[in-house]
Amino acid sequence: MTAILDHLAIGTAALGGGWELFGGVLGGTWAYGDDSPGFWWGQLKFAAGPKIELLTPTGGPDAAFLERFLAARGAGPHHFNFLVTDIEDTLARIKAFGIEPVGVSLADPAWREAFLHPRDAHGIVIQVAQEDGTPAPPPPRELPEPGPPARFDLIEHHVGDLDSAVRLFSEVLDAQVEAAGAGTAELIWPGGKRIRLVREDGLPLGGALHHIRFSRAAGAFSARDRERAAPLASRLGVTVELAPGALAS
Repeated sequence: MTAILDHLAIGTAALGGGWELFGGVLGGTWAYGDDSPGFWWGQLKFAAGPKIELLTPTGGPDAAFLERFLAARGAGPHHFNFLVTDIEDTLARIKAFGIEPVGVSLADPAWREAFLHPRDAHGIVIQVAQEDGTPAPPPPRELPEPGPPARFDLIEHHVGDLDSAVRLFSEVLDAQVEAAGAGTAELIWPGGKRIRLVREDGLPLGGALHHIRFSRAAGAFSARDRERAAPLASRLGVTVELAPGALAS
């Protein structure tokens, strides 16, 4: 295994709603984060599944990519991150697949990365990165006490070309294809990390993240949890399913 789904990143101009939703309601606990040129990022981990990363611009020319994103569409899903054990091998596999990576940065041995443009990655940025060590700043003071633990069960992503998307995630990014049916495919990585691909025509850039699903590690979400989640998810531009139940968006 050389690539594994690590996190879903969400861009936002205001972090408070993200901390309240993914921490206070969904039980996410601080993993790590740091300042980077032009933006700040922080990650929360869950009882199972990938992490959630929140990104916010901090100004200057290096913030332009995130400021453009927020100006064009508002808060919302920004990228999938895959941690890889050998980024040179991953880049070779990406190019052999017929995609030219962008933003390739290999100079820093602690964090080497490259990106796939949404036009090549079925409607969302894909980041591949090789990491050596992790930053260890303390959690932000705004992060609330976590709610009861939850599992990040599923990312559902809709794509125009299902066969090509399955090949990208399985042949290049090491997903195991657990199930495939008429117009859908379930992709898994170790640790409960799962993407469901669903074919849908007419999407901008050939794809779009549809929703994410969480379930309580023990028990069920309360009516109050659902009431809190809906406006927070709306502010973040993401649709969240609290299983079992209706979508909050």
